[in-house]
Amino acid sequence: MFVFRLDTHSGVPPYLQLVQQVRQAVLLGFLQAGDRLPLIREVVEDLAINPNTVAKAYRQMEQENLVTGRPGQGTFVTEQRSAAMPASTYTSLHRGLVTWLRRAYAAGLDEQSVDALFASVHQQAKNEGVA
Repeated sequence: MFVFRLDTHSGVPPYLQLVQQVRQAVLLGFLQAGDRLPLIREVVEDLAINPNTVAKAYRQMEQENLVTGRPGQGTFVTEQRSAAMPASTYTSLHRGLVTWLRRAYAAGLDEQSVDALFASVHQQAKNEGVA
């Protein structure tokens, strides 16, 4: 079952964090069409947040046609991204990124510097038509 997490230091509203996590999980192929999300009450218990916050996230995802609610059954992923990558590709990219992060931190970069460097390189790649 899918498990949500919250970053209280991110500055992103909790409901948006939940939406973003589902979007990312669908894009990466961790969630497939038909998979059930945790019930609102389960998320509330796990994260100790207001039920209205979770309901707002689920409504947002429904409006985006990312999920659909089925009365008495739960909330299910409706969208299947055709661009979902194979698990082996994800694993390889993940390992490479972890290695890069370890090198960056070992070189003395802090989290803010790592984020800035990544954003800069990402923007450069987009400008060059790579991304």
